[in-house]
Amino acid sequence: MELFNINFLAVGVAALASFALGALWYSPVLFGKAWQKELDFTDEYLQEGNMAKIFGSSFILMIVMALGMGMLLQGLGEPVIGWQGGLIHGLVVGFFFVGTSMGINLLYQRKSFTLWLIDAGYQIIFLGIMGTIIGVWS
Repeated sequence: MELFNINFLAVGVAALASFALGALWYSPVLFGKAWQKELDFTDEYLQEGNMAKIFGSSFILMIVMALGMGMLLQGLGEPVIGWQGGLIHGLVVGFFFVGTSMGINLLYQRKSFTLWLIDAGYQIIFLGIMGTIIGVWS
C-alpha cells in the first residue's frame, strides 16, 4: 500500500462532509435534543465545553478516519472502486465495526438503545458518505 496513491483532497472533502453531517445530525433540527436528553445534558452544561478543542479534535479524528478509509479502499487493489463500492465499504465498516463497538460500550455504560441509534447511526452514515466520496475519487 502506497500512501501517495491516496487522494488527499478526497480525504479532506470526506472529513468536511462528515463534520457537516454531524452539525446537522446533532442539531435541534434532527437528533440534538433527543441526544441531549439521553445523556442528561443541559444547555448550560454543553455551553461549558471548550468548543474549539471539541470541534477541532473531532475534525482531526475525522481526517484520520477518512485517511483510513482511503487506505482501506486503496488496499482492495482495484484501480477505481467507484461511489457504490465506496458506499458499501463505508457502511460495512460503519455497522459491523464502529456501530457494534459503540453498542458494546453503551451496554457496559448502561446507556439506552436510543442513544446507540443516534450515535451509531451518525457514524454509520458518515462512514458511508466518506466511502462514497473517496470511492468516486479513487
